[in-house]
Amino acid sequence: MGKAGAVGISLMRIAGGAEMEWDMKKYTKIHKLSDNRFLNLFKLDALTDSGRQFDYFFVSRRKPDQIKLLTGDISAEGVVIYPVLKDEPEKIIMIRQYRYPLGDYLYELPAGLIDEGETPEIAAVREMKEETGLDFEVYNGGNSALRRPFFMGAGFTDESCNAVFGYAGGKISREDMEDTETIQVLIVDKAEAARILREEKVSLRAAYLLMNFIHSNADNPFGFLD
Repeated sequence: MGKAGAVGISLMRIAGGAEMEWDMKKYTKIHKLSDNRFLNLFKLDALTDSGRQFDYFFVSRRKPDQIKLLTGDISAEGVVIYPVLKDEPEKIIMIRQYRYPLGDYLYELPAGLIDEGETPEIAAVREMKEETGLDFEVYNGGNSALRRPFFMGAGFTDESCNAVFGYAGGKISREDMEDTETIQVLIVDKAEAARILREEKVSLRAAYLLMNFIHSNADNPFGFLD
C-alpha cells in the first residue's frame, strides 16, 4: 500500500509568543509488512527535516486505510480500568499478568481492547468481567477531559487508550478468562500499592494511576478527576 505524504504548512508557537512555520511532509510511502489479526507492522519511507529518506517502523491495531497517520483522529483502541472496590474504596483491583515479551509477570490494572460497536465504558464492563469475574459500575463524574483518549507510545505505535473509572463488586472468578491469558487477580490497599510501585515490575498506565490511588480519599475516591 502506498499513500502520498501529508503536505502542508503549520504554525508552532514558541517561547516569547513568536510563531515558526514547518513543513509537515514527513513521509512519502507506507508499507504494510505483516498480516495479523490484532496488530500489524508498518514501514514508512520517512523524511528528515532536511528531506533525507530513512526507514521508520511502527505497529498499529488498525486497518491500513485507517491508521492515524492518515485519519488524524485519536479514537481509542483500548481501555484501562481503574476499579475501586465498592465496599472498601481504599482498596483497588489489580492484576498480575504474565507478559510474553518480558518472560515475567507484570503488575497492571485490568485492561483490554474495545470491540467494534462498543463504547469505552461498555468495553470496560466486559473486560472487567472477563479478566476478574467482577462486576463494574462506571463512574462518569469529574472532568470529562481526563477520560478522553491518550496515546500509549507514539514512538512505535499509533494506539491510544481511554481510562475508565468506577466501582468493582461481586466475586472474583476465572470462568470467563481466556486460556491465552495467565492472570492473578489482586485486591490491593494503599500500603501494598506503594510497595508494588517501589519493588515490582509495573505497567506505566498502572503506575501513574496507582499514584493517584495512594493519595485518594475513601469519601471521594475519584476526587482527583474534579
